[in-house]
Amino acid sequence: MSNKGLHKVRERIDALDQEIQRLLNERAQCALEVARVKLEQDPQAQFYRPEREAQILRTVKERNRGPLGDETMARLFREIMSACLALEHPLQVAYLGPEGTFTQAAAIKHFGHAVVTHPAGSIAEIFREVEAGDCQYGVVPVENSTEGVITHTLDLFIHSPLKICGEVMLRIHHNLLTHAPDLEAITEVYSHQQSLGQCRAWLDRHLPRAERIAVGSNAEAARIAASEGNDIAAIAGETAAEIYGVPCLHSNIEDEPDNTTRFLVIGRESVTPSGDDKTSLLLSTRNVAGALHKLLSPLAEKGISMTRIESRPSRRDAWDYVFFVDILGHADDSRVAEALEELRSQAGMYKELGSFPRAVL
Repeated sequence: MSNKGLHKVRERIDALDQEIQRLLNERAQCALEVARVKLEQDPQAQFYRPEREAQILRTVKERNRGPLGDETMARLFREIMSACLALEHPLQVAYLGPEGTFTQAAAIKHFGHAVVTHPAGSIAEIFREVEAGDCQYGVVPVENSTEGVITHTLDLFIHSPLKICGEVMLRIHHNLLTHAPDLEAITEVYSHQQSLGQCRAWLDRHLPRAERIAVGSNAEAARIAASEGNDIAAIAGETAAEIYGVPCLHSNIEDEPDNTTRFLVIGRESVTPSGDDKTSLLLSTRNVAGALHKLLSPLAEKGISMTRIESRPSRRDAWDYVFFVDILGHADDSRVAEALEELRSQAGMYKELGSFPRAVL
């Protein structure tokens, strides 16, 4: 392309940038108008609508024709919605801290960078902050594709009044962070217990003699590696490496290349149908032969897909269990509602933990 042709393309880009900027501010002005109308109708109006955002992002992906990929385009629109929502009413979201954890990354992926994130010291503290109204939402890890379910998160739902409002799927890449010059100098490796498990084979192969020490979060591990000496290493993400200033000696050391963690968004409000939803249930039944099969049979009879089931001790009696079940569909869908009514009549314990949009990004 000649210099003249290149100049014309750049002029076109400048003109498009100007038009995009004008349209973004026009959209933001519309968001402010939405906020004004909502507050006139209800001073306690809910500004964040998970089902509405999920619908918008699905539409963005469906109508995209490239060359930008669907996921890239959806992320751009997520940030636009995040910035506009912050003009209406900034969201306060609790996450498992300290700063730089994968849970914080999941919160930003779901809500965008305009959200105000608050680190909590434990998963239980996230529940307490949302229950008390100090934060409108919280983000908690619930299961990993390699290591399985995070049982503590499930146990907290048994007595909590909070609802599941959304889910986030985050691809997890682990890095070995250290000031050590090489692997031979490392004597201790710090990380969250789940991350140590997700990198077990790599550690067995490359650091068989190093002691593995579990801490509360990968970000805490990075902080330790930054300050405790050159024979210490941490397993953590890129964000933690940047925040705590620890060099990355080896990247992507997770044993499974598709290593993914699922996070749940918890809040105090129920979510209306988005058109592509899940519903989470907490159930119990008598400990007799065939009881669980009989309990769940209404789902099969109504053609409702069950995507997950986990059992946990009820903490009421020895060998008494409750079951966490995920199904496709919203509790307000007629077919789902009929099945849930039958479940409710048969279950010893029945609790709807929430219906929410399936992860879009």
